[in-house]
Amino acid sequence: MDIISQFGSFSQLILAGLLLLFVIILFSYVPIGLWISALASGVRVSIPALIGMRLRRIAPKRIIDPLIKAHKADIKVIQNQLEAHYLAGGDVDRVINALIAADKAGIVLPFDRAAAIDLAGRDVLDAVRTSVNPRVIETPSVAAVAKDGIQLICTARVTVRSNLERLVGGASEETIIARVGEGIVSSIGSSTNHKEVLENPDVISKTVLSKGLDSGTAFEILSIDIADVDIGKNIGAILQTDQAEADTKVAQAKAEERRAMAVAEEQEMSARVEAMRAKVVESEAQVPLAIAEAFRGGKLGLREYYDFENIKSDTSMRSNIAKATEPTAEE
Repeated sequence: MDIISQFGSFSQLILAGLLLLFVIILFSYVPIGLWISALASGVRVSIPALIGMRLRRIAPKRIIDPLIKAHKADIKVIQNQLEAHYLAGGDVDRVINALIAADKAGIVLPFDRAAAIDLAGRDVLDAVRTSVNPRVIETPSVAAVAKDGIQLICTARVTVRSNLERLVGGASEETIIARVGEGIVSSIGSSTNHKEVLENPDVISKTVLSKGLDSGTAFEILSIDIADVDIGKNIGAILQTDQAEADTKVAQAKAEERRAMAVAEEQEMSARVEAMRAKVVESEAQVPLAIAEAFRGGKLGLREYYDFENIKSDTSMRSNIAKATEPTAEE
């Protein structure tokens, strides 16, 4: 009997240990506290559903807490929607907060659209807040030149509101800033005088706003205000100065080219004169030889030779007299 009683006590001890182990595993694997919180909040969720979340590698708290929050805010969502969004890599809590904020602000925002915005990488809660409270975007300094050549440097403040319907696939704030900058440059560039812009900067705002710059973006432009307008450089004068310097350099280059051509022509003419002089000297050197040959051949007598020399002397004398009587440059 003692052995039997000891065996029974040992069996009861083993059963108690197994029961305790089962309870520990159950409480560690099944969030009983979360299940109780859901029931207390009026959200019906079963323990098998919680176990199924664990098996699908879903943190039950990431689903149940937003589900309780949505139920309390009277937002109609179901557990499968939240699980699907969680498995897709979305932020379930942020989506529920955005739905609650949109509902309180009277903005129609279905769960599917909010989930799509979140999965697209946008901050859906911030988008809803921007829809309620428009955001002011300040553009960097934009430099533009009026028709009179004066540069103007402008900065603008763009008030935008999120467009939830175009948030998926719509362009970001960078596109708004780029388009506004382009509109400012175009508006100033079409102005006849920079003074017109300084007197009425709102003309830029109206012109830019009328171009529908928010088309295809995730925002709706409410207003464009010119915050500051500064006068920059006189671009027209700078361009004229640069053009004058360029023209001067071109003229100098052409003058240098003409001078070089003149020098070349002068050198060529000098070379020709020298060649002619050489030919004359060569020809003069042939005269005595020809006279000697004429003497030897009897074709020239002594009298004819002296007559030829007299003619040369007379011609030389006349040339000297003519040079002496010519007026000089000073006279």
